[in-house]
Amino acid sequence: MALGYVRPARPEDAGEIARIQLATWRVAYRRILPRHVLDNLDEAYLARRWSAAVQEPPSGAHRVLVAVEQAEQSYLVGFAASGPADAESLAPNEPADALGPDVVAVTDLLVEPRWGRRGHGSRLLAASVDLWRADGFARAVAWAFDGNPATRKFLTGAGWEPDGAARALDVDDMLVNQLRLHVAVPAAAVPGE
Repeated sequence: MALGYVRPARPEDAGEIARIQLATWRVAYRRILPRHVLDNLDEAYLARRWSAAVQEPPSGAHRVLVAVEQAEQSYLVGFAASGPADAESLAPNEPADALGPDVVAVTDLLVEPRWGRRGHGSRLLAASVDLWRADGFARAVAWAFDGNPATRKFLTGAGWEPDGAARALDVDDMLVNQLRLHVAVPAAAVPGE
């Protein structure tokens, strides 16, 4: 097990978050998304978006967390982003109020592949759940690519399951299928039980 921890993202983390996102997408999604789309992603643009997400979140319940690997030096190795479910969380033709105000959506949960299988994803998810519980969320949802069994396996291993919703993203005239998973946000453990 790696030595590591999770903390809230800081403004100075935006560049590393963008780098991790780009590196992870280019490995994990290389058979899912068109190559030229992955090749043309702009790291500086992603960094600006992450900087805004960290410094100016739409609400206090929008969070970006980072996973840190501790060794002789500390390295940012992954991140998670979540916030109240919105239109991006919905399936096609799903009513705007289908998910309700007590549902949180995971928009990103990525660990750079070279740092995988060291507990960072689990720590990110556990820290997120603690915050969701504190924010009063009762359920969480996340979209996963059909062609990405690793994400589905990770989430189902943590108790998530498909909720029956599916969608196809149009990525440069190519339809990429996703399914939505969900899980109840567990209540806080009562000491002594």
